[in-house]
This record gives sequence, C-alpha cells and structure tokens, in this order.
Amino acid sequence: MTRDNKNNKRYTKEEKESLVRRMLPPENISTSLLSIETGISKSTLATWKSKATGGAASKSKRSMGTRDKFMIVMETYTLSEIDLSKYCREHGLYVEEVKQWRSSCIGANDVVRNSNNNLSEELKEEKRKSKELAREIRLKDKALAETTALLVLRKKLSTLFGETEED
Repeated sequence: MTRDNKNNKRYTKEEKESLVRRMLPPENISTSLLSIETGISKSTLATWKSKATGGAASKSKRSMGTRDKFMIVMETYTLSEIDLSKYCREHGLYVEEVKQWRSSCIGANDVVRNSNNNLSEELKEEKRKSKELAREIRLKDKALAETTALLVLRKKLSTLFGETEED
C-alpha cells in the first residue's frame, strides 16, 4: 500500500481484487470484519465489491422476484442446516431469509388450498342452481309447447267448423 498523504491511501488493483475476493464466496467475509482487519472503511470495501460484481450483490435481493425466491426454496428444501448455510454463503443469501421465503411459500399454499375449498363449495352451489334453472326452463318450454299446440288446434277446429274468433 502506498500513501499519497496522511488521510488518503491508494491501493493497487491487485490489493483491491484480493480484498474483493475475500468478500465473495467461498470465504464471504463481511465488510465489517474486513474493515476491522484492514483498517479500510466499510463503505470503501462495499464500493469495491459493488464495482467488482457490477452491483449484483446489492441489487440481486431487491430485484429478486417471487419466482426466483420460490426456485431457491425448491432447491434448498431438502438441505440440512449445514448444507443450507453453505448454499446461502455461495449465493450471497441469508439462512433466515430463505427460511422466511419457505414459510411464505407454505403460507401461500395454505391460502390457495383454503380458497380452493371455498371455491369448491361455491362451485357446487352454482352447479345446483344451474341444474335447478335448467329444469325450470325445460318445464316452461313444455308448457309453452303445449299452449302453442292448443292454440294451433283451436284455430284449425274453428276453421273446420266455421266458428268465429269471438268465442
């Protein structure tokens, strides 16, 4: 490390890369610990890490959609606590975060199941109403057909016997 003046230190590209590598998997040392160890401010370390990863480390969690979170839950569901921790370190996640996503998925599944049960009951009720209405329509159609047939027969009879329509 070279000093330009008392407050500003200049670091070589290799030094920066070495420190950034330590902040990334598999070591994943926190900026706080590295700051204590090296005397470099946390914000400087975070800036170097962000530039090295293209900002992916800080943006990934904010831009991660529900589908991505669900896929992570699916990948990690059968992992032991140790394997889950390892997976999280490698992917820059927190175990608590993945567990919270898992709980959300389970909760969402329960909501869907309950709403499906409610929909099932509503669907049964609607089917019953539909059958009842269809039966009423058939009865009304029969009554209308009988009335039409009687009117046609009456007209034919009146034409045959020469009766007037006033009767």
